[in-house]
Amino acid sequence: MVDAPWSGDACSLVDAFRRGERSPAEEMDATLAAAAATDLNCFSFLDPDRARAAAAEADVTKPFGGVPVALKELDSRTGWPDTEGSLVFKDRIATKTHTSVERLEQQGGAVPIGLTTASEFGGLNVSVTKLNGVTHNPWRHGRTVGGSSGGSAAAVAGGLLTLCTAADGGGSIRIPAGYTGLVGMKGTYGRIPRGPSAYSRPSTEVFGCLARSVRDVARHYDVAAGFDLHDPWSLPSAGTWEADLGTHDLRGLRVAVVPGLGGVHLQPGVEEAVRDTAGKLIAAAGMTQVDLDLRLPNLTIEWMLGNVSTLMAELGDRWPDCGPDLTEAIEDGLRLSQTFYNLHTAGVAEKKRLELTTAMAEMFDQADLVIAATNPGPAFAAESQMMSPPPPTIDKLMTAPATRTALKAALGALRMATGVAPRLPDKLFSQAEKHLSDLLDTGALTIPSNVYGNPAVSIPAGLVHGLPVGMQVLTRHHADALLLDVALLAEREVGWPMTAPR
Repeated sequence: MVDAPWSGDACSLVDAFRRGERSPAEEMDATLAAAAATDLNCFSFLDPDRARAAAAEADVTKPFGGVPVALKELDSRTGWPDTEGSLVFKDRIATKTHTSVERLEQQGGAVPIGLTTASEFGGLNVSVTKLNGVTHNPWRHGRTVGGSSGGSAAAVAGGLLTLCTAADGGGSIRIPAGYTGLVGMKGTYGRIPRGPSAYSRPSTEVFGCLARSVRDVARHYDVAAGFDLHDPWSLPSAGTWEADLGTHDLRGLRVAVVPGLGGVHLQPGVEEAVRDTAGKLIAAAGMTQVDLDLRLPNLTIEWMLGNVSTLMAELGDRWPDCGPDLTEAIEDGLRLSQTFYNLHTAGVAEKKRLELTTAMAEMFDQADLVIAATNPGPAFAAESQMMSPPPPTIDKLMTAPATRTALKAALGALRMATGVAPRLPDKLFSQAEKHLSDLLDTGALTIPSNVYGNPAVSIPAGLVHGLPVGMQVLTRHHADALLLDVALLAEREVGWPMTAPR
């Protein structure tokens, strides 16, 4: 009889199955009981009958044979809800299964139990939606898990599951990993296929997982990575990620430690934690620290506006009537994009993207690895939609019906103005960058690697005020295996708890 879900990583759970120390059926019962009892609000859907039946027939010879897993709410699995975290699609059922999910289940042998909560359409790095309410951080109830893969992070760090799927279009794997003390790997763009339906824009999203150990990430790569005809941007995979762990010679690698990558404002204690962990890692490997004068353009606004194009395709003729069902921030983002996104702003965004590409290329000419913080600070209030929320009176005012109506009217007038003066949005964006730095810094540490497409991993870097902070390590395209070895060294030399204290 198993009293609680496995507290180690997924690989060790498979080993326990193979040794006969516990069975997939026992683990599934314990997992489902814990999922039903948790106060983290990290699941949007559970399918216990199907999960128990699959666990009873699990093949433990497979890489994740019999391991209970959950899928991010934005992942599709035939027959399960396909809400994308939105009231707009609360009754929609999936008619297809994502390629990576199919591989995890069929080749990997994992047993999905349900869906974890995610921010609406993956558009925000917070853990609250109108459909599911607030998801809480297992390290401290009432604090955010980040997003968009917030429910996956809460379930894994909260001791409910050893592995959950995730995706990262602007930091949505790394941000929750940083807030919850997990390993969060964003691979090179295309590393894990996005089929069977892969949009060509905004070409920043990478699929992956949230895990407790580096070997779990590598094994997930073995199962899920590899070219797929439905995603022409996907990359081939040799399928030896786990076997190749620890094979890189890290001695002499040039490392730049830039905690506030690109000039992001960090909260007290974060820079110290990152520098301390980075110093231990550099000393343990015999790497060489180099100085880097790094300046990156902030593409947060352009990234947000550009991402809306696929959302408009998803909503179709439901927009704008569906506005009241959307999270206020998503509705505002759609209206802002309609108001400000034109050929001129698209051209400026492409110019800034090229500036970023040049800066990142020059950065990796001077350093093999770049170390930064994952998030500007530890987890903030779970109900908030930004790192530094406005006072409650302002927040209440901004969500009031009268204010919403006035905002729509104002944006309508601005839309007409931009038709006459197409350069107006750029002037407003410049002012926003000056006066809304706290809002734009949320995600600014992670977005550059999505826009450039290089791999980046968030590694636990200790605690600030009792809450986890992440250390992000970046490297060149296609050097995913090198990053996994860097993370493995950090796991061995510095270490981290696999779950939040109970």
